[in-house]
Amino acid sequence: MICLSGVTVGAILSFLGYSTLSRFGAEGSLGAVVGIGLVRELGPLLTGLLVTGRAGSAMAAEIASMVTTEQFDGLRMMSVDPIDFVVTPKAMAMVLVMPLLSALFIVFAFFGGYLVGVELLGVDGGTFLTSLETSIDFVDDVAQSLTKAVSFGAIAGFIATYRGTTCEPTAAGVSAATTSTVVNASVAILICDFALTMMWGV
Repeated sequence: MICLSGVTVGAILSFLGYSTLSRFGAEGSLGAVVGIGLVRELGPLLTGLLVTGRAGSAMAAEIASMVTTEQFDGLRMMSVDPIDFVVTPKAMAMVLVMPLLSALFIVFAFFGGYLVGVELLGVDGGTFLTSLETSIDFVDDVAQSLTKAVSFGAIAGFIATYRGTTCEPTAAGVSAATTSTVVNASVAILICDFALTMMWGV
């Protein structure tokens, strides 16, 4: 899902960027537009939303089902803390995996952007890659992307595990926990993205 979405988003961004740049005769800067847009914003943001919708909802549903079927109570009866045994590893996994998935998304988006820009629209391949390489700075772009990915992973992991552990022990409670996880985490990620972008630019 991440790879296919990345190729599609990169292709769309390349096509739209070319349409705009061609009005000013600046098609050679297409690589820079694609690179900066993906690394700074679209890569980590869309990855966070996709992972929240797929893995975050599944995590919340699994934990909520364990609460409903009293598996957490069973762990406590065996003197096992369910937070340390179940919740914390899932939340930490989300934090660790999100930057990797974001990087994968960006790489495939570069590929999609290259295919559309070079193979379909006729931009010189060397110019595209040179523009892409020279436009990306480690501190302003890569570090910002990694920071956002880690933050989005922490948000998605915390909200999914919190909603799962605090759900009502009913079938309706499991459904409500899953739905609210996607909605709350998506909105929180968008707000966090705006805040990080503003702070990074100051």
